[in-house]
Amino acid sequence: MKQNKWLHMVAFALVIVGGVNWLLVGLFGWDVGALFGGQGAMVSRVIYVLVGLSAVELALCHKKDCKACEAKPMM
Repeated sequence: MKQNKWLHMVAFALVIVGGVNWLLVGLFGWDVGALFGGQGAMVSRVIYVLVGLSAVELALCHKKDCKACEAKPMM
């Protein structure tokens, strides 16, 4: 489905942002959400929700979108 390509690309980008955020939290204890007023700020909460929804979308649609999972095993 080509109309979902943009959704997949946005979701992928947001999941990367979320992953980098967790890396920064783990390594340095620094949350990217702090740039937007901390975890309680509405902007940060919206970003967190979008990243979470992106992860759910990728998890649900992974099998049909992933070329590596579509590949047939070599005999």
